[in-house]
Amino acid sequence: MTRLTHDYSYATQKDSVSPVSTDVFFASSRFPHYKIGANNQIVEVKEDAEMSSMKDMVARETALLLEQQKRLSVRDLASKFEKGLAAAAKLSDEERLKEAVSLEKHVLLKKLKDTLEALRGRVAGTNKDDVEEAIAMVEALAVHLTQREGELIQEKAEVKKLATFLKQASKDAKKLVDEERAFALAEIENARTAVQRVEEALQEHERMSRASGKQDLDELMKEVQEARRIKMLHQPSRVMDMEHELRALRIQLAEKSKHSLQLQKELAITRKGDKNTPHLYDIDGTEALGSILLIYRCSDSAPELSECAIQWYRLMPEIGEKELISGATKSVYAPEPCDVGLILQAEISDNDQTTTVATSGPVDPAAGLGSFVEALVRRHDTEFNVVIIQMNGADHDSHAIHVLHIGKMRMKLCRAKTTLVKEYYSNSMQLCGVRGGGNAAAQAVYWQAKAGHSFVLAFESERERNAAIMLARRFAFDCNITLAGPNAGA
Repeated sequence: MTRLTHDYSYATQKDSVSPVSTDVFFASSRFPHYKIGANNQIVEVKEDAEMSSMKDMVARETALLLEQQKRLSVRDLASKFEKGLAAAAKLSDEERLKEAVSLEKHVLLKKLKDTLEALRGRVAGTNKDDVEEAIAMVEALAVHLTQREGELIQEKAEVKKLATFLKQASKDAKKLVDEERAFALAEIENARTAVQRVEEALQEHERMSRASGKQDLDELMKEVQEARRIKMLHQPSRVMDMEHELRALRIQLAEKSKHSLQLQKELAITRKGDKNTPHLYDIDGTEALGSILLIYRCSDSAPELSECAIQWYRLMPEIGEKELISGATKSVYAPEPCDVGLILQAEISDNDQTTTVATSGPVDPAAGLGSFVEALVRRHDTEFNVVIIQMNGADHDSHAIHVLHIGKMRMKLCRAKTTLVKEYYSNSMQLCGVRGGGNAAAQAVYWQAKAGHSFVLAFESERERNAAIMLARRFAFDCNITLAGPNAGA
């Protein structure tokens, strides 16, 4: 017994199995675990169900995609197919890895069986039975592996088929997405073109509407004028009678006004008790803004006005004072806006004798002038057409139309694009009604832009002349400047 044991150990050491070849690749660092089940069946212990779960997940995703294909958008469908394709590729890689592991198992079982066969011839007794039992177990394991290989081949074919289907579906989805994108871009371009056509049509319609509206207005005005002309042709005598009546009423009103002024002056003389005093001079003209006041001789014994010194004043009855009107030393004086509501008085001096004449009442304002000036104040710049009568005290031969700009900060005189003078409001600037000037005094102003640079300007009407004076003085006052006549501070 001792010898047999010795021989067995010797034989085992002598004929020991050579190590496994190094060219075999093992997926893991340990041998898989097996156990014998019922009826001596070899059962492999399952360590992880990741492979089957991955396949089930791909199958569920595919079924879900097929069910929701009609409800999903094209973009979502393409995304789902791409995910399924990635999962199929991963499953294919895992199947290849599993096939490699199966091959390793076959190689290992073959080497194990060869080793056991070599060992069976060298042992006896109970050890030999154990070796034969191990050989039977290895053969059963080989059969089991063969069955698993068949299943793996079938699963591999199914996975390849699924991957091919998903790949084709992904390509179809991408193609469908591209087609839908191209169709959407075409629809957007068509919509833009339609909107542009509608805008052009609206602009054309608006332009035609404006043109037709203007044409209709012109035609309507022509019809109204023609109707008025026809009406005047049918009733010429009535229109002419009304014009003659208005002219006669104006003449009568002027005569009544002059007679009223004469009576007021006689009444004033009577109240003063100077009835026996000879009345040498008097003032003629309407005592209102926009008119001309003229001093004339009432007696042959009165000295000539050209030989006398004349000075005009503004009387302020409330405080009992009079204000000298600078530069008003002529027999003709045109009231300014600042004279409204005041009595004008003139002193005629001849040697040691001084005669005083005055208006019968305060100067009346011009109708509508205040509202006209208030409307002009809202503008940043107001233009007036003027003619230069004098420049720097010398007569100006050219009677070309110039434009006087009155702004909030400055005044400017220009002709077309040429600027003659442009000055900001300053203490050296002067502006007032012209002193003298004959019948044109009510439409003329004296303007000194700066020292040594002065103009006498004639406006188109008395209203524009007075409005220009009021507007310029108001803007200058806002700049803390007072515009007055020459020698106003003397």
